[in-house]
Amino acid sequence: MTAEKIIHPKSYEKTFKIVRRDLITFVPPLALFILLAAAPVGVNFLLQRIFPTLMQSPTVFIILILFGSVYCLSVLLFLYSYFISFYLDMWVITNDRLVDIEQISLFGRSVSEVDLYQIQDITSEVKGFFPSIFDYGTITLQTAGAVPKFILKNVPDPNGLRKFILDMASEDKNFHGR
Repeated sequence: MTAEKIIHPKSYEKTFKIVRRDLITFVPPLALFILLAAAPVGVNFLLQRIFPTLMQSPTVFIILILFGSVYCLSVLLFLYSYFISFYLDMWVITNDRLVDIEQISLFGRSVSEVDLYQIQDITSEVKGFFPSIFDYGTITLQTAGAVPKFILKNVPDPNGLRKFILDMASEDKNFHGR
């Protein structure tokens, strides 16, 4: 599903930017997934060392295969659901509005929008060692609309994006000021 199908653009509206979370923020969950996926190999190794005759019983072998399969499927589901949330969280910036699309769960989505001329204040924030090195951070928008605050987390180049949104908001305010 494309962003245009979700936001239903107006006839005069053009999409300028689609922003997603920075790719480097997916590395820690991926590392956790690799660690969790390797755990059954370690457990199998330990069981064969500590209880060498345990694996020779067909009943125990079937039970271990069953639990191992459930565990591996659970770990894969964890990775899949996190990836869906990571990939489908996006912010669409058009010449008229900013649309925040947040994937809440596997089957849940929240869509909020604000007209650019309603933006009152934008703050970009880069906190920490890795965000400073890889240049990602948080942008907070104060608005005069129904949703008073928009928070864009882990966006790449937050200072550049803040300037881009300010420029677009300034153009939209000039357009609505006429």
